[in-house]
Amino acid sequence: MDRAGTDRVRTRTPPALHSIGHHAPAQARNALPLQVPYDEPMESSYPFFLGNRPVTANRDLPVLHKYDGQVATQVALADRNAVLSAIASAESASAAMRELPAYEREAILQHCVQRFTELREQLAQDLCIEAGKPIRDCRGEVARLIDTFKIAAAETTQIGGELVPLDLTPRAKGYTGLYQRFPIGPCSFITPFNFPLNLVAHKVAPAIAAGCPFVLKPATQTPVGALTIASILAETDLPPGAFSVIPCRIEDADPLVEDPRLRLLSFTGSPEVGWRLKARAGRKKVVLELGGNAGCILDADTDISDAVARVTVGAFSQSGQSCISVQRVLVHASIYDEFRARMITATAALRCGDPANEDTIIGPLISTDAAERLHGWIHAAIDAGATLLCGGGRDGAMLEPTLLEDVPAECDVVCREAFGPVAVLSRFTNFTAALREVDSSDFGLQAGVFTRDLHRAWQAFRELEVGGVVIGDVPSWRADNMPYGGVKQSGIGREGVRYAIQDMTEMRMLVLRGR
Repeated sequence: MDRAGTDRVRTRTPPALHSIGHHAPAQARNALPLQVPYDEPMESSYPFFLGNRPVTANRDLPVLHKYDGQVATQVALADRNAVLSAIASAESASAAMRELPAYEREAILQHCVQRFTELREQLAQDLCIEAGKPIRDCRGEVARLIDTFKIAAAETTQIGGELVPLDLTPRAKGYTGLYQRFPIGPCSFITPFNFPLNLVAHKVAPAIAAGCPFVLKPATQTPVGALTIASILAETDLPPGAFSVIPCRIEDADPLVEDPRLRLLSFTGSPEVGWRLKARAGRKKVVLELGGNAGCILDADTDISDAVARVTVGAFSQSGQSCISVQRVLVHASIYDEFRARMITATAALRCGDPANEDTIIGPLISTDAAERLHGWIHAAIDAGATLLCGGGRDGAMLEPTLLEDVPAECDVVCREAFGPVAVLSRFTNFTAALREVDSSDFGLQAGVFTRDLHRAWQAFRELEVGGVVIGDVPSWRADNMPYGGVKQSGIGREGVRYAIQDMTEMRMLVLRGR
């Protein structure tokens, strides 16, 4: 493996690129300290990667600076033939990836950890530009990218099997069984714009750990992070053809869904798209991490100061562009008025503006269209009788952090995924009824419950139809090693490194007949 020396920290991009010319304030506290100052701009262009190699095919994909709307860089756009070539490369690499020893896969992932650590401020600044994410959140996401690869490196050597006793009846006397997990084969990954580093990591790192070649289509709004990850993978001794990272048009991506040579499709994105892809995927395994409109319950014994701080982070970090962003806040009537007053004050104090400023909390949404959509939902709710508590204004892609109350349940801002900086407050008096209101959603990703009552905590865990219940915190909390995913319209399957590895491997049984 080509190991990078410490002098490589000051290299803006790896040699391969030079040769072709090419979750929140809480999370940010976990970001690593800077090793060197960042003083270089984003590259003027980037290749895509086909079969481990950079391809400067064109400059057809402009990537916008999400705050000022100007073209920040241009990326090579893959066509359908390139997509098919990438699939063929992944298929050809299957045997070599399957035979790659665990210690080599671990070393590849550790090399990525080292390089991401060296380039962490570059990664954060590029993310700030291409996603419009506040720089403190960007540094938090880079820290999670590093953590996810660290976790995958550790899991690489833990993929094992189990002895299965078979002699449970006289018929099976003398028989012994065991199983082992083997790589499923070539995988296709489609990732969204909102976490263009860590959501890529949650597919790529487990695939390498499991020994699966892959083809990744990053979001065309935010491809730079995935291409930088690819450039680091290109420094390693992964077998030829083991990976491709190919931004492409939607119509050219059909083979990633339909081609039978791909054994697994993992998609993160909207429910409307995800379920359509599943219907077209044929016999391949499908993992879907889709949307949500997360509910958060604040019971009567809640520490109001703590809840205000956590709900503010949960609702407005990443400008609300997270599928587990706090969208519905159900507050016990006995503390509702005080919570509402404090929440309005905290929300109104959030600084909006240029995401490159260190004190900015709310940056732009991914596009003006996204801001216009949610702005329309907010004012449709007001027209239907809701009360605007604060916010509600829009300037281009910038949308003020917004609080609403008394919103009719049928309004889009309640029953659909807002995916922006808005939260809806309501009051309750009966805890069981509050659980049912959270469950009335078509989504079921995560829920948060603030309560000091152990019985109510267990009741929420037993009764809420969601993929995860977070007690004493907001549903937006996630650790990168935990099983993560949803039910109902929120998807099928689980991410979290170990659980993704399970999906990317198949169980094979060995039966031994004794004599």
